[in-house]
Amino acid sequence: MDQVVKVWIPGTMTRTADTDYWSLLGLPPGSDGDSLKRAFRREARRWHPDLNGNDPKAEERFKLVNEAYAVLSDPSKRRSWESGQQPSTLSDDPFAEGFPDFQDYLAVVLGVPEPARERRPRDAQDDASEHARGSWPATAEPPPPPPVQATEDLETTVDLTPDQALQGTAVELELSDGTVVEVQTPPLAGDGWRLRLAGVAGGGADHFLQLRVQTEEGLRVDGLRVLYRLELLPADAALGCAVDIPTLSGPVTLQVPPGSSSGRLLRLRGRGLSLNERRGDQLVEIVVVIPSSLSEAERALYRRLQELALDPED
Repeated sequence: MDQVVKVWIPGTMTRTADTDYWSLLGLPPGSDGDSLKRAFRREARRWHPDLNGNDPKAEERFKLVNEAYAVLSDPSKRRSWESGQQPSTLSDDPFAEGFPDFQDYLAVVLGVPEPARERRPRDAQDDASEHARGSWPATAEPPPPPPVQATEDLETTVDLTPDQALQGTAVELELSDGTVVEVQTPPLAGDGWRLRLAGVAGGGADHFLQLRVQTEEGLRVDGLRVLYRLELLPADAALGCAVDIPTLSGPVTLQVPPGSSSGRLLRLRGRGLSLNERRGDQLVEIVVVIPSSLSEAERALYRRLQELALDPED
């Protein structure tokens, strides 16, 4: 099913003169230096290519995060950007020859001391590794590649009124990392529909919206149709009965035919939703239920029915 999805995610903007670097890092304008460093560290870890081997967009997002911090942490570059100018130093790609190890990267950009690691003499392999990683120092043996982390899709249930499901509506969802997702649900949506937000959850996982379109009376909406489950005792299903059924426009009396088994659908024409010249029906599904406890008289009657079923001529 198609849906129009507008997603705001720190680090997914394209590089333009109007790029909002504050929003890119998930910060309000004018945040202090400590907040800027924390946001940069979080987003850099989130999008570093070494930690997102299965995400082809991670490289570009990581570059944008680096660019945002480079501008906002430098007073002169920030003033140029706030005045509408594109800082000239951003025209060069610092990652043209590769990406540094994540810890080395933080150590250089933020000035964070690296933990002591066992050193070994440099050799030709070190030089090759340094060249592959760009201009970042390779003063120690590179760490092993990070383990592959399994990502788990998330799901959220969203309640809609029948009118919202019919016309479509905007739904805002705030993810655990502060990301705000705005989803425009499609017209004629139904109870049980799932909308997929690709790659917005942690680690690039998907987030699903489970739509629930139900009324307090138990009516379920599916497009223009309305669905209702009618529970009947065996005697009422076998002999037929008249039952008051809720509809979107008020209760009506439904005549249940004799011999109605579970799964039978009865139609109430024109009792569904309407859109322009189209109007749906309400479908009533028969569900035969057995009481959880029976009196002795009822047990005797069921035993007699069982005997008659085995020997109809008795």
